[in-house]
Amino acid sequence: MPQKHDVIICGSGSAGLCAAVWLARHGMTCKILEKRPGPMKMGQADGVQCRTVEIFESLGLSEDLLREAYHVLEVAFWASDESGQLVRTSQAADTAPGLSHMPHVILNQAIINRFFLEDMKKTNGQGVDYGYSVKSVEVDGEKAGDDSAYPVRVVATRDGKDEIMEAKYVLGCDGAHSEVRRSLGFKMVGDSTDTIWGVMDIYPRTNYPDIRKKATLRSKFGNLMIIPREGGSLVRFYIQLPAGTVVKAVKLDDLHNKARQIFQPYNMDFAETVWWSAYAIGQRLADHFSKDNRIFLTGDACHTHSPKAGQGMNVSLQDGFNIGWKLAAVLQGRAPPSLLKTYNIERERVAADLISFDRSWSKLFSSQTDGTNGHTAQYFSEQFIKGGKYTAGLTARYDDSIITSSESSRSDLAKGLTVGMRFPSAQVVRFCDAKAMQLVRALPADGRWRIIIFAGSVGDERGVERLVKLASFLASEKSPVRRFTLPNADIDSFIEPIVIFHGKRVEMEQEQIPEYFWPVTGKWGMRDLHKTFVDDESYNSGHGHAYEKYGIDAKEGAVAVVRPDQYVSLVTSLDDHEGLSRFFEGFAVQP
Repeated sequence: MPQKHDVIICGSGSAGLCAAVWLARHGMTCKILEKRPGPMKMGQADGVQCRTVEIFESLGLSEDLLREAYHVLEVAFWASDESGQLVRTSQAADTAPGLSHMPHVILNQAIINRFFLEDMKKTNGQGVDYGYSVKSVEVDGEKAGDDSAYPVRVVATRDGKDEIMEAKYVLGCDGAHSEVRRSLGFKMVGDSTDTIWGVMDIYPRTNYPDIRKKATLRSKFGNLMIIPREGGSLVRFYIQLPAGTVVKAVKLDDLHNKARQIFQPYNMDFAETVWWSAYAIGQRLADHFSKDNRIFLTGDACHTHSPKAGQGMNVSLQDGFNIGWKLAAVLQGRAPPSLLKTYNIERERVAADLISFDRSWSKLFSSQTDGTNGHTAQYFSEQFIKGGKYTAGLTARYDDSIITSSESSRSDLAKGLTVGMRFPSAQVVRFCDAKAMQLVRALPADGRWRIIIFAGSVGDERGVERLVKLASFLASEKSPVRRFTLPNADIDSFIEPIVIFHGKRVEMEQEQIPEYFWPVTGKWGMRDLHKTFVDDESYNSGHGHAYEKYGIDAKEGAVAVVRPDQYVSLVTSLDDHEGLSRFFEGFAVQP
């Protein structure tokens, strides 16, 4: 009899492991098939954008990441001057201040994956089955509509023996040469250019002053980008190679010699080269991302592009972050299988935007240095800075679906929030203990939905009255909280309320907050006082000005529904009780 699994993940890259972490945290194990004999030891990806660090924060894994990583704070721009001399033309913040409370960092993908592997093992003993080569994946279309069926058949080889497995769902996370994609007959559509780049991780001996900064060099001898690596000494070079270069003919000496040439008049020698490669820039997109709502492609299996914008591991990981919580919700019976269709709605557009951005980004990097095509040193640095919000991972916007409703939203109530985009953080002060903290720290990735209530000014009678009515509605039997929370589970286990006031914290008492917002929960049956915050001055960290950042009038307030992955689903008023009900009725399953 074939082994049966709720989920089989083909490949143990960042996308697959991130999805597996979601499942593990919901008490679910999956089968992870990896053709390598063991964990990745040296990954090729290393850029970790701000949004990815935010994701690690939501998973409670950011502290180790930030401690081990190189923090990219500044980018330096170098170019040949009129006499041909290499000079620094400008420098700027790598990520514009205010875009994210988290930095852009550099850390090898093998270490990133290690964090996921350790978390899974600690959570529920989930591991990876190494040494498996996937031979074929197919789905029985007739059974795909049966929620209880295992319609996907996976054949994989290990130690020379074929094993047959059946699954409810399969994730194809097996890279650019995906066997899952090949089995389904899906094609990669796109093209490659004649531009050839080399990349190497090296320990440099040099008198070049910006070797420990992210830097772009556009000299008369060619283009090069510097990415300092973790550890204090390791550095990555991306080097544009001459026109007509054949990838297979590139040797390490070619990269060394070209780098020395570009760095003139500075000395450049190489104590050790840890890893190197050469590639032709190409942008390709799979013609389909899923099959019968049972098999889903993620990461390089469905989108490939150049590495210089630092998007590969990040977009892949975010594919896994997107599909992971949805799979968990469906398998737990909290949401219908139609929820999984939002993966296509959301991530296909993100991938298409990535390919479009990468084409223009690669063209900019490969441009000449003499200004004949309009790409002067000033133009290059301006465009580089302008692309910062995208490269930080903060521009993804999801279209409307059963879990995202801009059409039903009141965007005028919170001008700083965009439905379909990630919920940005701001500093607030927790009411129960006066702790200043980032608001997203109250939204960990634990599968819960949040109703974030901006209740208005402390002591405002109209605001208090509206908040009391909202609490009464949410506590009632007709509310989505009561209807969609499992029997005998904590009242905040599916939909958690978070309340943010504006004004002087010391002018308010706990008893003035409706009891619904400090419910009795947990093993000990204690009141949870950690759901109320104030947009106020803190003792040691200043004022976060959260209402101002979110564009909310303290007299009017607002309500934001935020998904388990921290994306904004709905913005409405404190009085729109029916709107909240309609939204959750659109996808939640009554237990």
